[in-house]
Amino acid sequence: MGENKVAIITGASRGIGRACALELAKAGYDIAVSYAGNDEAANKTIDDLKALGVKAKAYKFNVADKEACTKATEEILSEFGGVDVLVNNAGITRDGLFMRMNAENWEAVINTNLNSAFYMSNAVIKTMVKQRSGCIINMSSIVGVMGNAGQANYSAAKAGLIGLTKTLAKELGSRNIRVNAIAPGFIQTDMTKDLDPEKMSEHIPLKRLGQPEDIAKTVKFLAQDGLYITGQVIGVDGGLVV
Repeated sequence: MGENKVAIITGASRGIGRACALELAKAGYDIAVSYAGNDEAANKTIDDLKALGVKAKAYKFNVADKEACTKATEEILSEFGGVDVLVNNAGITRDGLFMRMNAENWEAVINTNLNSAFYMSNAVIKTMVKQRSGCIINMSSIVGVMGNAGQANYSAAKAGLIGLTKTLAKELGSRNIRVNAIAPGFIQTDMTKDLDPEKMSEHIPLKRLGQPEDIAKTVKFLAQDGLYITGQVIGVDGGLVV
């Protein structure tokens, strides 16, 4: 492995994932970006990361496919020489009231938001155990803590990430591998573009929606400075869940 530490971030061509990639790059991490389909956005992110003076490469694969995750991670480990941080950020929504939710929309969200974290963590864990260090950060959500009407699939997946986080923290702590989750509130991204910021802000004690950078700075803190923090769910939500 080179002088820089290495971070793998899933779903990092846009939004929160992109912000996390840029923040860790500013801190000197080499970055491996996973993305699903937007080549233009992925290429732009890689150009911006390289402009910060770090090694960066994008890998296009479906995080809901275990074999694809394993193969891509093997390529990343070979090309970058190792991994220090994994951010399981990839996620989709398929909202709808539970009574009308079909199995396809349930499974798509569980596979992309929850199963992918298992696949990716499983793919890096032997390397982290061998080097006796590592940091895994799972991107949960406030709806994984409190639920949300119309998001049974998304809430279940995000709650599942919390259970995975706490269990892995207990299993891997003795190997100096820390595992935490972040539970973002309403963050201004493509996923929340249809929400009315003013209306949503009425319910938030800090009276504003969050920015992707708010989450990215928390990721950097957990990766770099939170060396005695593991098994925790860090709410970054402007006080929405207290």
